Parts: sequence; C-alpha cells; structure tokens
Amino acid sequence: MLSYTTEIRVRYADTDKMQFVYNGKYLEYFEVGRTELLRSTGLAYSEVEKNGYQLPLIEAKVQYFSPATYDDILQITASLSQLHSPRVHIEYEIKRKEDGTLIARGYTTHVFIRADTQKAVRPPKIYVEALKKYFE
Repeated sequence: MLSYTTEIRVRYADTDKMQFVYNGKYLEYFEVGRTELLRSTGLAYSEVEKNGYQLPLIEAKVQYFSPATYDDILQITASLSQLHSPRVHIEYEIKRKEDGTLIARGYTTHVFIRADTQKAVRPPKIYVEALKKYFE
C-alpha cells in the first residue's frame, strides 16, 4: 500500500455562510492529496500528462463527520492499495491537525486515458515503474 499525508490551511474563500468548509471543497482537497501522493513517488501529475496520458475521475464519494473552519490546518492522507488495476482507486481521510478530529473520509476512482484518443488504457509504464517499489 502507498500512503502519503499532506497539509492544507483552510482559506476564508473555502467557507460557506455557516463558516464551515463548503462541502464541494473536499473534492478539491482530495485532489491535493492525490497529486501530492503521486509527487511523493517522484511522478508529478504533469509528467503523466507530458507522456500523453490523463486520469479523469469516474466516481467519487465523501462522508462528512465534523466541520472544518477558516484557518484550520487539515491533514489529507491519500492511500492507494492496488497498482495493476485498470481503475485507480484512492482512499482519503481528512483530519484537523490540531486535535486529530476526523473531518471527512472518502474515495475517488479514475481511469487512465490516452490524451490524443480519449480512450481508456491500462496504467502506463511510467506510472507502474514509479509506484511498483511501494507494492513489493
């Protein structure tokens, strides 16, 4: 399993009228977790794109447990448990750094596509090579 934790500070613009983080922002926070997870392996998402691949979202789920508010520092943990699957399924957990409170949990599922044809393909060699050491 590959897991990585990154931090983000809640901006005022991320909050709604109730002064809680707006529910849709959590998918953005998941994206931060996902891109930093890949970056931690030495494979920036921009490298995936430079090699002619994209990783569109096909499914997402978010469960909310406790609200986050302006200026909270959130820890986003993204975890990947399968390497050789045609679908890239990433689990997320968001906690408030100050007290460890569970804020949200969920997942996103993606597939690799060729940028030029928009057709689904198996995970490309660049991806498998960068991540395989975490699954040995």
